[in-house]
Amino acid sequence: MHSFLQNRKIIFMLVFPGFAIFVFAVLFPIGLSIYYGMTDWSGIGSLNFIGQENFKNVLQDGVFWISLKNAAALAFFTVILQHPLALIFALLLDRVGGKSEKFFRTVFFIPCIISIIVTSKMWVNIYNSQYGLLNKVLELLNLGFLKQQWLGDPDIVLFSVILIMMWQGFGWALLIYYAGIKGLPEDVYEAARIDGANSFQTLFKITVPLLKPVIMVNVIWAVISSLKQMETIYLTTNGGPGNASQFLANYLYIKAFNSYEYGYGNAISVLFVIVCLITVLLLNRVFKTEEY
Repeated sequence: MHSFLQNRKIIFMLVFPGFAIFVFAVLFPIGLSIYYGMTDWSGIGSLNFIGQENFKNVLQDGVFWISLKNAAALAFFTVILQHPLALIFALLLDRVGGKSEKFFRTVFFIPCIISIIVTSKMWVNIYNSQYGLLNKVLELLNLGFLKQQWLGDPDIVLFSVILIMMWQGFGWALLIYYAGIKGLPEDVYEAARIDGANSFQTLFKITVPLLKPVIMVNVIWAVISSLKQMETIYLTTNGGPGNASQFLANYLYIKAFNSYEYGYGNAISVLFVIVCLITVLLLNRVFKTEEY
């Protein structure tokens, strides 16, 4: 086995296919985006090299910063609200057991397996100010004064779409926490019960610390997903009204394919990748594990 690993040709043959795929599927497109980001190309016809002009314009673009702020808001509410709820429900599912556990596990995961097109259009109808279910329910409860144009008011539209995306992704967060809880060693809990630990102490002294790697993966995945949200935004508000619910990926699409500013759109994509890399590095520092 040792001599096998020392054979450089074999190591090269094993590593090269994966490295080649990484180069052509990741590094090459990023390099191409950097190149196009330095041009004024509209997507068709000739192009002119303009250097860093697009990148400077993006950094001075108010919509770009609004999009980034909205993504940060989604990430914040996902981590602060969705994930604690997902962890609580995962713990409750683990305790229920039997057929009820399988039933509720399936119910919570249903929004994740339904097409985003279907769920987005469903929520558009729920939020409709004229015939939407939400306003109708408020009327039935004599809370008509709370009726809103949920997707038409710039002051509340962001929170409306954040709720949709948190609902769509809740099942994934719950499933990851649930799988992590199922993998925890039972002997640790038996020792804690023998030592007289209560449920509160068991949760915060054993369960949460042991789930730290799972929490790290789940939070990083949630933040990156928040940054690259597009489908739900495109299908519900398309960033409106007045870019109040705009997100980076959707803004990139609008610039590149609707406004025919392909070079500008590529500049946004490059800065988008940089933002994602910086975010991941910061999160890895926050969740840096200690060796025991």
